[in-house]
Amino acid sequence: MTTPTPDPDHPARYWLMKSEPQECSIDDALAAPGATVPWTGVRNYQARNFMRDAMRVGDGVLFYHSSCPEPGIAGIARVASGTRPDPTQFDPASPYHDPKSPPGQPRWLLLDVQALRKTRLVGLAELRAHPALAGMRLLQRGNRLSITPVDEHEWREITSLLNRQP
Repeated sequence: MTTPTPDPDHPARYWLMKSEPQECSIDDALAAPGATVPWTGVRNYQARNFMRDAMRVGDGVLFYHSSCPEPGIAGIARVASGTRPDPTQFDPASPYHDPKSPPGQPRWLLLDVQALRKTRLVGLAELRAHPALAGMRLLQRGNRLSITPVDEHEWREITSLLNRQP
């Protein structure tokens, strides 16, 4: 497990993390003990590597609802822990079970995410309407990663947008 405290030598980074609201919505996260949930089920190596190599306690998170009638940013959260093995990879009853992942050398990791606040839902069409966000990975054709970096300019633009009335 990586360090559980913010690292003063590495400034905060920002991320967009997708969750299917039927599995874990921003409301579910806010209702969890400490408003903190384990981010399980990541089964893409690039997204796993972001968690393992780049995400740090205290980093900002845009909590994104995906695979639902109205996908979009639904809240603000933060990375609340370092990584540890995702137990769902070892559970044959889990949809995230990976029989090729040995317990002694787990392939898949999780980290905890603490929900800070629910926001108004900002959908893809609204995000696309802002030229300042044109380079955002979420808005690029073919991007399906469940975790993507967000640069500081995008973070500021989106958090400002979340506070505005539609």
